[in-house]
Amino acid sequence: MVLNSVFARRLYLCWLICQHERPNVPRLMELTGWPRRTLQDVLKALPGMGIELHFVQQGIRNNDGYYQLAAWGPFSVEWIEKHHKALLAAIE
Repeated sequence: MVLNSVFARRLYLCWLICQHERPNVPRLMELTGWPRRTLQDVLKALPGMGIELHFVQQGIRNNDGYYQLAAWGPFSVEWIEKHHKALLAAIE
């Protein structure tokens, strides 16, 4: 299976968000090894793919909280769960 690395990065990040409790940018940086700006760019691009992503605010500061995937849009979560290793391989 040949996957575009940009597309794979977006789907892989969605899978990570669903797999971890209260994933925020620092936690996602730790899980992926990606720089903050890369993560922010990928998160910003997800709604353009039909993926519904929410930031759940906690605390006083604007960045206190975590991301939650509300809807996968046109994508099959089952397919992504089955192929998450292939997605990661496409990114590396």
